[in-house]
Amino acid sequence: MKPQTSSPTSNITPIKRNSPGVPTSFEIFHSCGHTSTRDLSDRSADQRAGYARWLATRQCTDCWRADHQADAASTAKWLAAKRADEQAAAADWATQFDMPPLEGPEKILGWAERARHQLVTRAYTALVTEGTWDEAEWAQLEEQVRLLTRAGWWVDQREAEGTDLPELLEAADDRDQPTENPFR
Repeated sequence: MKPQTSSPTSNITPIKRNSPGVPTSFEIFHSCGHTSTRDLSDRSADQRAGYARWLATRQCTDCWRADHQADAASTAKWLAAKRADEQAAAADWATQFDMPPLEGPEKILGWAERARHQLVTRAYTALVTEGTWDEAEWAQLEEQVRLLTRAGWWVDQREAEGTDLPELLEAADDRDQPTENPFR
């Protein structure tokens, strides 16, 4: 008995066969209501029908692209607002705790300021709030933080754990600490 390649209720119709074998082109009736013809000859013969069925459960390329471009625009808007909030919080924090401006390429300064703020905040939470450090120990660490003004260093450490900050500060070299003057 020969297997049936399509049924009257199927959302795919084989169009072209590579004689005498498995069809290579399929008429796909997408979930959005559009129809497209897909050449699936680049897939192995045993995967074509399954892939065609999967395509039938999806939107056509044009509908998918239109939906995702709209999503991308709203995501970009949301991300810009989030970055602006983070930048404002970092600037307020730097002013409140007398942090020096960072040095480096203009392109990464905002990113580095946010990274510094987030890492130092994580460190304070882990070491002082939840940990065993007192304010005097933290004040010493904060002075070390002030000495590090290279933006690239802060970007490189952006995913570090807060508890790692003391060790990271000790490992920083001279190019990361352009001045040793704590009085700025």
